Amino acid sequence: MPAVAAEITYLDGPRLLRSVRAAAGWVDAGRDELNRINVFPVPDGDTGTNFASTLRAVADAASQLGPASLDVVTKTMAQAGVLAAQGNSGMLLSQFLLGFRQALAEHQTAGPGELARALRIGSNQVASALDEPVEGTILTVARDVADAAERLAARTKNLAEFMRLLVVQADESLSRTPELLAVLRESGVVDAGAKAFVRMFEGVVRLIDGQPIEADGATTLSPVPFAAAVSQVAAERDFQFCTEVLVRGTDLPPTNAVRAHLRSLGGSIVVLNIEDILKLHIHTDSPQQVFDLARSWGVIESQKADDMRVQHDSLHVARRPITIVVDSSCDLTDEIVDRHSMVVVPLQVIGGDKTYLDRVELRGKDLYDRMREVTTPFTTSQPTPAAFVQAFEDALSDADQALGIFLSGAVSGTLGSAEMAARASGLDGITIVDSRTASLGLGMLAVLAAELAEAGRSVPEIVQELQRVRDQSGAIFTVDTFENLLRSGRVGRGKAWLGSVLDLKPILEVDSVGKVVPLSRVRGREALVPWVLEELERRLTPRPSSLRLGVIHGDAPAVAEQLRAELIGRFAPRDCFLNHATAAIGVHTGPGAWAVFYQIED
Repeated sequence: MPAVAAEITYLDGPRLLRSVRAAAGWVDAGRDELNRINVFPVPDGDTGTNFASTLRAVADAASQLGPASLDVVTKTMAQAGVLAAQGNSGMLLSQFLLGFRQALAEHQTAGPGELARALRIGSNQVASALDEPVEGTILTVARDVADAAERLAARTKNLAEFMRLLVVQADESLSRTPELLAVLRESGVVDAGAKAFVRMFEGVVRLIDGQPIEADGATTLSPVPFAAAVSQVAAERDFQFCTEVLVRGTDLPPTNAVRAHLRSLGGSIVVLNIEDILKLHIHTDSPQQVFDLARSWGVIESQKADDMRVQHDSLHVARRPITIVVDSSCDLTDEIVDRHSMVVVPLQVIGGDKTYLDRVELRGKDLYDRMREVTTPFTTSQPTPAAFVQAFEDALSDADQALGIFLSGAVSGTLGSAEMAARASGLDGITIVDSRTASLGLGMLAVLAAELAEAGRSVPEIVQELQRVRDQSGAIFTVDTFENLLRSGRVGRGKAWLGSVLDLKPILEVDSVGKVVPLSRVRGREALVPWVLEELERRLTPRPSSLRLGVIHGDAPAVAEQLRAELIGRFAPRDCFLNHATAAIGVHTGPGAWAVFYQIED
């Protein structure tokens, strides 16, 4: 049972920051489902992606503030929303945040009454932004939420109770959207943008109640899993391009004038205007005319025109044979994960009495900042069985088989938990491989697996190749202090004390069975890179004809960039990945750590 939160009587800057992070995480956890049910205003299957990306950018911008007052957090959120808004749903979310900011601009704290007013002004802002307001959408649910908030504010001063009751009312409003919009009723779904809006509040309640912000059994799939793919575009909305422009200028036209200029060019118009920034969204057949018009108002900073017909057609693409599933320790960038349509299961990072989802609620950089500020040690735990089951279900929703590649079974219970969840799920078509490594060692194996799957290789063929490549690849890494290795039992107290006194820097490797073992040690930080390069020269001579390399760092970008440049110059690999270590890895290595991974594919 989730812990019952104590009475919360006010919202301040830090609480709002935690809330927007939780909201972003919960929306992102439901992104695929939101895309599946996206049938309005056009069935292009991107509402979840657009709303989640916009809200994530808002949360990331606010996270950069550190401790800040409520007015500063709301201002940052509103500005970030305008700059990051994607698609129709992202634009409307940004409008809501502008109204929310307006209501709380002079407040350092807010109770239920102030929040109700902020929700009302945010709802009004959404309504005023729409050139063609349609009931049964986010417009309706935002208004119903504001109505409910005003009633609830008169009933309770406890924000925890206020939010729980508000989500109940929001869900009821969402369930009525098919009654108001025929295309939803015909497709058997609720409105995707409205559902994203409700999930935003659900994420806050999950934070209050101590529930995980992850995809689990609480995410109910639509009875029409691919509603966006089978829905047809209404004739009056059949424009080809979803067009967005961001303009800066000192003499920008008012939003009403912008909408008036745009009406002859298309529909689904949303216009944002804040200080010297104008951002517009329109579905049109003439994106160049929109760009030319925008250029007359100021300097265009960004523009795009996505072909919605191509997006809709792509939803009909045949199911993939294989989807790759990895855990969040893989340390691949989001861009690479998305390119290969991988499914990522987040590990858990535990600090004090708080548990965070790796890569979702806590990123590596944030972890290192916290490690420097607090003395409470962080630990990690494998993903929950429910998280694995959800990941396998997601993978099999658009593929015939799921191939899971996970953190070495010699250093973590993640692999065993995945195997147990696969058996318990009752799902067919799941195969699991022990990477016998971690971080980019796992990530590069996953990239190879994805490429082999895309080339038409079968699961048994891919597993055989992964095992062959895995057994001739490796990783070398170092840490800046012994503290975290001492806590994890990798070194004894005597060695740690001696290492600190003599300024000895440990060099470790991941061995053939996936264990972390000592390799060497050098005196002083400046001796590390030359030693590792010399060791790699030995291991990679003669030169492999097909080699991937990777560099991971724990808040040590300068040495990582230097090392990557050296690796490319010396070894000419087909890829040389570079990324910040994820929080689940950073817990055990600490700030200043870095690692080199090599994958020989000959």
